[in-house]
Amino acid sequence: MHRAMLIAALTLLTTFRASGVQRGDPRGGTFDVVVYGGTAAGVITAVAAAREGLEAALVEPDTYLGGMVSGGLGWTDYGRREVIGGYSLEFFERVGKKYGRPVEWHFEPHVAEEVFREMMQEAGVAVYYGHRLRERNGVSKRGTRITAIAMENGAKFAARVFADATYEGDLMAQAGVSYTWGREGTGEYAESLAGVRDRTPKHQFTVQISPYDAAGKLHFRVCMTKAPENRVLFPQPAGYDAGRFALLARMLQEMDKVKRGANQRWTAADVMKPDPLPNGKTDTNNNGAFSTDYIGGSYDYPNGSYATRGRIWDAHKAYVQGFLYFIQNDPQVPRELHDEMAQWGLCRDEFTDTGNWPRQLYVREARRMIGMYVMSQKDIQSELTKRDAIGMGSYNSDSHNVQRIVNAEGFVENEGDMQVPVTPYQIPYRVMLPKRADAINLLVPVCFSATHVAYSTLRMEPQYMIIGHAAGVAANLAIKADVAVQDVASRELTTLLKIQRAVLELPAATPVDRAAFKSDATMVRFSLMLTRFAHPRASLAARDVSLTVDGKPRPIVSVQQTAQPGLFELLFEALAGERDGKAHVAEVKLKHWRRSVRRIFVIDGSGG
Repeated sequence: MHRAMLIAALTLLTTFRASGVQRGDPRGGTFDVVVYGGTAAGVITAVAAAREGLEAALVEPDTYLGGMVSGGLGWTDYGRREVIGGYSLEFFERVGKKYGRPVEWHFEPHVAEEVFREMMQEAGVAVYYGHRLRERNGVSKRGTRITAIAMENGAKFAARVFADATYEGDLMAQAGVSYTWGREGTGEYAESLAGVRDRTPKHQFTVQISPYDAAGKLHFRVCMTKAPENRVLFPQPAGYDAGRFALLARMLQEMDKVKRGANQRWTAADVMKPDPLPNGKTDTNNNGAFSTDYIGGSYDYPNGSYATRGRIWDAHKAYVQGFLYFIQNDPQVPRELHDEMAQWGLCRDEFTDTGNWPRQLYVREARRMIGMYVMSQKDIQSELTKRDAIGMGSYNSDSHNVQRIVNAEGFVENEGDMQVPVTPYQIPYRVMLPKRADAINLLVPVCFSATHVAYSTLRMEPQYMIIGHAAGVAANLAIKADVAVQDVASRELTTLLKIQRAVLELPAATPVDRAAFKSDATMVRFSLMLTRFAHPRASLAARDVSLTVDGKPRPIVSVQQTAQPGLFELLFEALAGERDGKAHVAEVKLKHWRRSVRRIFVIDGSGG
């Protein structure tokens, strides 16, 4: 059944679904805060508002909670885990308890939804499933204030503050808020990473393939397993045509020649990224030149009608299912890869109401608001602090390929991929605020105000939840003071978020007394809590680690264990050129645990 028809059919059946607390008339009602979109950000926004004492409602177009976090993305994209705090961290701690651990970053989809459901129930949020915003005239305004939103099923919701927590930003768009989509040019915000990209190494063709006779950035994070008792065979999608994978077949044949010559074995990781989850499952992501990303298939999605998006959704499902079926069954696939893939299938105990297929299309990026402050490349690389910080981000600038082209040599090439490290940065409250002339009582924690380059790091689900946490608290401050969301006192917001364990800054590696070492050198202390990823009694020696500073190798002077169990300090000498008052990045790689930890240090010109 077409997804749009399915939502309409389930509207009346799911209003009282046990996943949340249903209060009042299913035709809608009046609340302090109405959150549209049951993504992870939407759940946390509603929970945060309710915990502040507000009457909060969450209105979800579909029939489940959590968006991508419960929709297959169980291998969390966190960058540096130290930047994740507040209610976002609480979610991962609650997931950890389900597995008997203090915190868990890798989890099964059904466990994530169970945690979200529990958080909503405990907070007393009213949840309305199967309520989709009317496609036209769905938002009522009086001047710059949103007064109500209307659903396709006739329900109406009024509130003092609204939040659009959908991946698509439909409420935001209908409210007349400025927005954009796609990629900016390099000159618009002075971003070197913007615009059409030169050839990039990630998710690229490693063999030369002719593009002839061959057939965005959306796809599905498929939950797979090898466990025979829980495995369901990959389905052959309706209208399957092996011919659309002719380019893939040629690529695999050329790769097979290379592998045979180098005596290398095929694995599933050659054509996808099956990251391990508990109980023998995976979060399977795109990997390589031709994988689960349906490149070029998402252009019309951000501004598409519901019908258009439904067709794009179905097309991506057919593509990914066809890809998996082809790899597992087509005789053109190298025998070794075929035999490896024959062991895999969907998980019988996940997504039981949708044929074990993920309920959520992975919308990495759709509309982006042009709000009070537009975050850009400088905000994730150089201008890292903000006066109105509400949280932090640290994941790479991560954007997948946009198009497939023929290069100057006549071979096929992917274009648009961006995998660029960032320095941990602060996220400003302003990122979720529309311009005052557009709306004064709307918060946008997902389609927030950022360029394509900046959005590519901010869009990680832990950061969506961090921003959602701040949105819920800010909504209460705006209502309590009877002011526009743009006039919320950022200092008060910051204070409250800190009390609720939000992380707004990280301890930097700091200079230590140089007299204890060389009189003409500056020593830098790098603190490292080993118990984050090792046994509490694990030891650490200089031979166990390697150090780079600004990407260049650097010797370690000493490794010392402190009085605090599991806490070590690494000492290294700063060069003269690093005593310039600017931020420098030290990265320690731990050989035994295959982990790396980064710290920022700043030394003024005096070497102090």
